[in-house]
Amino acid sequence: MAKILTLTLNPALDLTVSLDALHSGQVNRSQSQHSHAAGKGLNVAQVLADLGHSVTVAGFLGADNLQPFEALIARRGFADCFVRVPGETRCNIKLVEADGRVTDINGPGPQVDEQACDQLLARLVRIAPGHDAVVVAGSLPRGISPQWLQQLLERFKAMGLKVALDSSGEALRAGLQSAPWLVKPNTDELSEVLGSPVHSFAEQQAAARQLIAQGVEHVVVSQGEQGVNWFHQERAITAVPPSVKVASTVGAGDSLLAGMVHGLLSPATPQQTLRLATAIAAQAVTQIGFGINDRTQLAQLEHAVRLCEEQQEGCR
Repeated sequence: MAKILTLTLNPALDLTVSLDALHSGQVNRSQSQHSHAAGKGLNVAQVLADLGHSVTVAGFLGADNLQPFEALIARRGFADCFVRVPGETRCNIKLVEADGRVTDINGPGPQVDEQACDQLLARLVRIAPGHDAVVVAGSLPRGISPQWLQQLLERFKAMGLKVALDSSGEALRAGLQSAPWLVKPNTDELSEVLGSPVHSFAEQQAAARQLIAQGVEHVVVSQGEQGVNWFHQERAITAVPPSVKVASTVGAGDSLLAGMVHGLLSPATPQQTLRLATAIAAQAVTQIGFGINDRTQLAQLEHAVRLCEEQQEGCR
């Protein structure tokens, strides 16, 4: 298996609250709540570890609430290259309703100063060459500019590393300038960055061709329950997941990304890669938390994923 570095610049302590229905401006009573050390790169790391890879995790952690993150890192056996910064890692609240709708309330994250940036950069330059790929996922904390991210991705590429990027807004826009190996936006994120809608297959294909012409190798566009479109060179493959009972959609995109990176670093065929990645994402929405917890269920979901190429009849 591969050795993979995941970078989570703005991790979070996720508080997932389940309730029947959210009534704004009223007292709401929850059915359950769960707290997890999270952040997109850490979520990806957990799935990659379950798939058998050796994972190094890095980014910034607030020194005032380290315990949940250090416990996760120790339990998972990750190599810990996070830089500790003053303050608390942010808290993100996920309000999950019975119909599957999720309302996110995301904190801003700690302030990261120049010294911490330099410390992380020096650490990454030292450790990154020993890895097969780097996954950079999530938002930027205060103090980190999109230009800093772009320059970091360019340094990774100069080291010969495969760089997978999953972000949004200005961070995604800047990251795309480095022409990463793989990008995994959802339709809204890609539309925002390109300044035009990319909801139809034809619109996504045109957008992917534009990015591929700029040097991106793999464009993976996630569409929630409608599935995923994967564009590579002149090839397009669509995967549609089976219907499942949704517990929470949090982490589905991260699980998809982990599955894609896993498949692309293995001898799997494109069809096998996308089928497994889609099944992992489908399983993710049936649970609270991250990782592959039921191999039997995963195999059943994988068998039920529908694939087609170039939007052939019967794919949807």
